[in-house]
Amino acid sequence: MRLGLVGYGLGGRYFHAPFIEAARDVTLVGVVTRSPERRAELQVDFPGMAVYDSMSDLIAAGVDAVTITTPPQTLHELVLLAIAAGIPTIADKPFAPTAAAGRELVEVAKTAGVPLSVFHNRRWDADVRTLAKVLNGGALGELWSVESRSELDLADYLDRGPEGGLLRDLGAHLVDQMVWLLGPVKSVFCTMDWIDFPEGRTDAFFTITLQHARGVRSVVTAGKVNRLEAKEYRAYGRDGSYVSRGTDVQAAALFAGKRPINLGSSWGFEEEARWGMLTTASGAVPVASEQGAYQDYYTQFADALRGAAPFPVPAAEAIPTLEVLDAARQSEALGQVVALRQ
Repeated sequence: MRLGLVGYGLGGRYFHAPFIEAARDVTLVGVVTRSPERRAELQVDFPGMAVYDSMSDLIAAGVDAVTITTPPQTLHELVLLAIAAGIPTIADKPFAPTAAAGRELVEVAKTAGVPLSVFHNRRWDADVRTLAKVLNGGALGELWSVESRSELDLADYLDRGPEGGLLRDLGAHLVDQMVWLLGPVKSVFCTMDWIDFPEGRTDAFFTITLQHARGVRSVVTAGKVNRLEAKEYRAYGRDGSYVSRGTDVQAAALFAGKRPINLGSSWGFEEEARWGMLTTASGAVPVASEQGAYQDYYTQFADALRGAAPFPVPAAEAIPTLEVLDAARQSEALGQVVALRQ
């Protein structure tokens, strides 16, 4: 699969390009960025890589698919342009500002017969994959609740203003993980903390409580400006509990200069000292880390284009996450629980 990447900021450089490079049967053939600084970084990372001023130029040069990882204010228009050109598209999260806008994109792609998937890569995190293994294993018995906490010391990377905020950023990932793990959500309660920036009032911390249709409750909490690093999952059931206090394994490796293509099968595992602990009547036992591998998203997308696999996170599957984010904003504004239509 000849893939073009639109955007080479933090997301494009660290969370897309290295995993495109490592994916099976996928070749990165060009990048769109006008920034001289980004172009210089690209040539350091991928010497000789073709670079373009526009997505139209990239498509004209010849690609099988594109990934669009640009700010929310340009993402929607670029996705529409890619679909109009008949190019299978991967859109970064959140792929639309609201669920209604997301449904419009889904319908446009469906009418055009163009595959549209959303890059909810954090379904391929090591700790979430390990949590899924525990939940599916049944050792907890009747599942009661799951808690997710993600706090990053990254105040400078909080997208400011009404089109930014933490809910659209980390919130999209954390909510998607809970929907993926636990199924549809029937009600939402959300509280947020806010900061007034010159760019506008911005949500900087949130706690969301989700009541899932299956009867399980999940709680997701996140922050970026509180000078704290914490990544934790807790699961409680009738017969025990599971607690993990891991790290953002893949991101940490990337920022340390490592690449998944160089580490191969050893990429993306949490170190043994940080393995989660499963506690039941039989005692407490550590649970070996599953592999975190964002490159598997791209491998599956390439397989899907050949008809050998389903598309990873088709856009229609990402709509429930947008519905929860819409409800979270409404809940915070009203100060009450918001029910979702089933």
